[in-house]
Amino acid sequence: MTTSSGDPRRPSARRPRTALVVGGGVAGLTAARDLASAGLRVTLVEASDHFGGAVGAHEVAGLVLDSGAESFATRSTAVPELMAELGLSGRMVTPHPAGSWIFLPEGAVPAPRSGVLGIPADPTAPELRVPLGRTGVSRARLDRALPGRVGAGERTVGGLVRARMGQRVVDRLVAPFVSGVYSTHPDQLDVDAVAPGLRARMRELGSLGAAAGALREASPAGANVAGIDGGMNLLSERLVRDAERLGVKLVTRYDVIALDRDPRRPGWMVIQRQPTNGDKTAVARGELLVMAADGPTSVRLMGSHMTDAQNYTPRSGPRIALATLVLDCPALDDAPRGTGVLVSDDVRDVRAKALTHSSAKWDWVAREAGEHRHVVRLSYGRMTPKGAGPSPEVTLEDRHLISLALGDASALLGVPIAPEQLVGADVVRWHAALPRTDAGHTARVTGFRRALTEIPDAVAVGAWLSGTGLAAVVTDTRQQVRSLLARHGYDVTGT
Repeated sequence: MTTSSGDPRRPSARRPRTALVVGGGVAGLTAARDLASAGLRVTLVEASDHFGGAVGAHEVAGLVLDSGAESFATRSTAVPELMAELGLSGRMVTPHPAGSWIFLPEGAVPAPRSGVLGIPADPTAPELRVPLGRTGVSRARLDRALPGRVGAGERTVGGLVRARMGQRVVDRLVAPFVSGVYSTHPDQLDVDAVAPGLRARMRELGSLGAAAGALREASPAGANVAGIDGGMNLLSERLVRDAERLGVKLVTRYDVIALDRDPRRPGWMVIQRQPTNGDKTAVARGELLVMAADGPTSVRLMGSHMTDAQNYTPRSGPRIALATLVLDCPALDDAPRGTGVLVSDDVRDVRAKALTHSSAKWDWVAREAGEHRHVVRLSYGRMTPKGAGPSPEVTLEDRHLISLALGDASALLGVPIAPEQLVGADVVRWHAALPRTDAGHTARVTGFRRALTEIPDAVAVGAWLSGTGLAAVVTDTRQQVRSLLARHGYDVTGT
């Protein structure tokens, strides 16, 4: 194939030999590894001082624990396949089947075990009588009688559930789940971004409950999530190690301020913000580009190379604070709230939006912690219905947030926990770690990727494009890289 040498958008006749990856989270590391496996010389630049993004580790009271993501969805084989390639298959584990609870103003109740996003597959199930009450159950049952078109035009999770099952299901079941998992409000969450196919199945099956049940049943048998013995942080660690083995040049503390075409050779170049430690500004290059930064950064850097890129800028993700407590507390040995608690927004005396009883959820954490010692992790950063911002707890100093977390843990677990039972604690703060999948997010992603097709030597990956969760991120990243390689003459049939 011959092309005009003056058009930098057109691929050259020679196969590219180098690639540049911007962003060192799981998406960027996976992309760099796959590109290097295909034979390219790869440079990966990361703005922070570590790789892995939200899949990392921290040490608390001598225990190495996950500082961010602690599990992955088993609805696809993408993560298990990647784990197998990295030699981690033997460490895949499933959580304890005790189940979770919902904390309502009147107390804690077991969470429904069927459906998705807190949407019950069977609104008449006996366990829903307590959280919904007689009136709430009666309204939810109308879902089965309403025509399939009712609510089909709703763009948010809250709007869809409200139209089909009523406000009480939104407030008492869906909101605690959505706030705990996505750090947003149901009325701000794009339904197509977090539950693709839900509305289509609803029209097909005639009810939202049936559609939620069908999506749940589509997951592989067993638990809907899995983890790694030793923590999900091992995935990032192995990805880094394997990338180094394949010759990937990994660069940290590389804050990209500009992305441009390289005037001296085919491909791309990024320019680093002037370092503060006296080092010279470095320029990184690659003929192929994988943009694996967060959404706002990706759109900003790609803006001058795409048509109407500013129209696709996603909103910045929420601010979240995770307080991990290691406790000497024999009273928690029986896991009084199962694997954790999701908190209703109507609760006023607890500020956490969720609690994970890690040592009850994961056998490996219990093993490492030892007898009568427990690990709990509380999440802060509730969002308002209008998306005005997170609750002020995320701005507290670490010591104050840890003190608040102790009190919240006592209330949520139903067990008095004294300050002297605290063995160790740590606070991890995330900003923009999760994409803000508000109404219209799916349309913005579709538009961005359509515009990106104008640039044959570049792709963009990450949770803001693929959807939240490692399963979605890994699947999409590998598909995008395979497509990029195929466009430039690489045989990807065995990749």
